[in-house]
Amino acid sequence: MSKFKKNGKKGLPAVSTSSLPDIVFMLLFFFMVTTVMREVDLKIMNDVPEATEIQKLENKALVSYIYIGVPIDIKRHGNSARIQLNDAFVEVSEVGGHIEETRTNLSEPELPLLTTSLKVDQKIEMGIVTEVKQELRKVQALKISYATRERLRK
Repeated sequence: MSKFKKNGKKGLPAVSTSSLPDIVFMLLFFFMVTTVMREVDLKIMNDVPEATEIQKLENKALVSYIYIGVPIDIKRHGNSARIQLNDAFVEVSEVGGHIEETRTNLSEPELPLLTTSLKVDQKIEMGIVTEVKQELRKVQALKISYATRERLRK
């Protein structure tokens, strides 16, 4: 007679779930760190010009972007140059209000650091850009930059 009884019907052991929360939090942290949030859904064609002498903006949180170009959906919006602020098309007269609204969301020390960046398609005529700049002057938004991409030097 044997001391230990062997049972032929052994089942699979239960899966240990003790490390599952660690794995879930590790994946959550990974995706939080690597995900880039969408800034603006462009509704215009925006092929910015090239430049050789460029500088990067210091604090992008203090930059207000104005996009100018021909709409992607020409059938719906026409083929003339349009101004896009955030995710909507606006008229030139609404640009100043947008800058004022942006200023209200900033603290007093940050106000002089606010920069308006014009991302203008390289095929757009300067007439609409001049109108936007005149509107920016009316609201004392005098710190303007033009967005470009770097040209490779030969």
